[in-house]
Amino acid sequence: MKLLEGKTALITGASRGIGKAIAIKYAMYGCNVAFSDLNYDENAQKVEEEIRSYGVKAKAYASDASSFEASDKLITDVQNDFGQIDILINNAGITRDQLLMRMSENDWDLVIKVNLKSVFNLTKAVQKVMLKQRFGSIINMSSVVGVSGNGGQSNYAASKAGIIGFTKSIAIELGSRNIRCNAIAPGFIETEMTANLPADVKDKWINDIPLRRTGKPEDVADVCVFLGSNLSSYVSGQVIQVCGGMNT
Repeated sequence: MKLLEGKTALITGASRGIGKAIAIKYAMYGCNVAFSDLNYDENAQKVEEEIRSYGVKAKAYASDASSFEASDKLITDVQNDFGQIDILINNAGITRDQLLMRMSENDWDLVIKVNLKSVFNLTKAVQKVMLKQRFGSIINMSSVVGVSGNGGQSNYAASKAGIIGFTKSIAIELGSRNIRCNAIAPGFIETEMTANLPADVKDKWINDIPLRRTGKPEDVADVCVFLGSNLSSYVSGQVIQVCGGMNT
């Protein structure tokens, strides 16, 4: 039996990068996949088709995770279309990097809204489904930057640290109903966000990583499979760093 067979997952921000890798990996393990992004574009359509090629149900939704109303509607729509939501992966996120002295109020507010408020929005909305099921796994995408901080990323670090505190609190609140909540803190993962970094910056980061390589989106997706499956049935309130030993 496939690890995620019979389950339905909702993944935000899954048209590309880590979110896409998670969606494809989940399909490979037999999971039905609902995923959202701001727009239903060509990328979303291609991901939708690739997911279906594994013989599972898939549907893409255009939804703004940073909107409370849109998130509530998304959960209702997915519940109506799939009949259940066993796993929620809060993956949507952006960066607006800048030193604090140059950071605008809008850069701060937007990152907090998209990265942190979205986690509140979706988790609050999905709990009504999971409480009724008396089962669920919520996986929140944090970052090693949220654990250790990073110059020029105070807004991003604050949003990702907030996710960790939120994750631990929800694990305590919902644990008695058999709902687990964990966070993943990726390190240097090769995505569109890191593609434009200068070569010397990338080389420095790699030299600081004990495994001497950057991470792949699939490395994060594999941990998501573990946290979404019954293999992690006694794991909750944890932060798993996927960083090649960079943050130890």
